[in-house]
Amino acid sequence: MNSRLLLLSPAKVNLFLRVLRKRDDGYHDIITLMQPVTLHDEISIEVKSGDGISVSCDSAQVPDGSGNLAYIAAEHLLKSADIRKEIRIRIKKHIPVAAGLGGGSSNAATVLMGLNDALKAGLSEAELLSIGGRLGSDVPFFMLGGPALARGRGTELERVRLPRYWYVLINPGFKVSTSWAYNNLDLTKGPKNNILPYSVSDFNDMERLKDHLVNDLETVTLRKHPEISSLKKALIENGASSALMSGSGPTVFGIFRDAEAAQSACKALKNGLDASHSVFLTEGIEHA
Repeated sequence: MNSRLLLLSPAKVNLFLRVLRKRDDGYHDIITLMQPVTLHDEISIEVKSGDGISVSCDSAQVPDGSGNLAYIAAEHLLKSADIRKEIRIRIKKHIPVAAGLGGGSSNAATVLMGLNDALKAGLSEAELLSIGGRLGSDVPFFMLGGPALARGRGTELERVRLPRYWYVLINPGFKVSTSWAYNNLDLTKGPKNNILPYSVSDFNDMERLKDHLVNDLETVTLRKHPEISSLKKALIENGASSALMSGSGPTVFGIFRDAEAAQSACKALKNGLDASHSVFLTEGIEHA
């Protein structure tokens, strides 16, 4: 029996990101607060009788076929559930690529969950999270459907609730490699810098929130791309309560509690920045 799904695959922002240490397995121990946002890729999944996986994308910046993380996700799901089907995946990109927004990880998570439902594979959330963790550090987060604190290499997750936030995102049109950012990070901070006095309640108050918006990778990316600082300043000047780079960048975001203020800022920034920049108005996604 054939079936077709059309799924939305969201981006994310990091409300803070602290890098604690380099691990023996090559990853880094981190603590970060992430929230999915309403900037989505569109993923079409077709399930047919037969065998084999195909993945195509409308962006030349994203690999088709087995080089795509969505392909690997489908492969793992079929193997784990011991199911043979022909799977055709088409991805329509709206999330900028290599932008600190988790687009590839989100696509993989969306495919895992979508196929699990479509095939009635019966894998539990724990099993899906385990598969996702093998695919990439951010993949499990996107399965939760809302904000979470992430620890370890990013796969130790705790669901949290946040106020209703709107975000204006600015992507300057160039890519930043996550591995490059981590490899160029200075990890010589003293022990006192690794004490992380964060409480989730701090992120429910806009004034307290400003004190905690720190991204350790921002200093790395700023050295190569100082424009990020001016984009953060532009967000503040247009009414954002605070601004930060997401992930390894280069996308920056401003936080708003008022939808109209966010809309006004988005319009002004679209008019004021050159065409190489993409500006998005998004809302934070909360748990159902």
